[in-house]
Amino acid sequence: MTIATETSDDTARVRIDGELTIYTVAELAGALLPQIGAAPRLELDLSQITELDGAGLQLLAVIRREASIAGVALSVTGQSPVLIQALQLCRIEAS
Repeated sequence: MTIATETSDDTARVRIDGELTIYTVAELAGALLPQIGAAPRLELDLSQITELDGAGLQLLAVIRREASIAGVALSVTGQSPVLIQALQLCRIEAS
């Protein structure tokens, strides 16, 4: 898993490549959660997610909650087929 971050103007952009699973969420949380609040807007590019499990879904829910608490506008700019399938399976709408 790799994480690419970039901040420009009022937007922090984060791209996650690879697995979003129980094996990677701790590292991802450590890198991503501090980004929340660094800019008024946070864009997550999830188009390169190759594997996703319950722990990954939980982290995405935490990111959504923390962004809301911090008043950060969160948007998802890309969704991989794996992510779409998991969201459909859980009957969750992407925002």
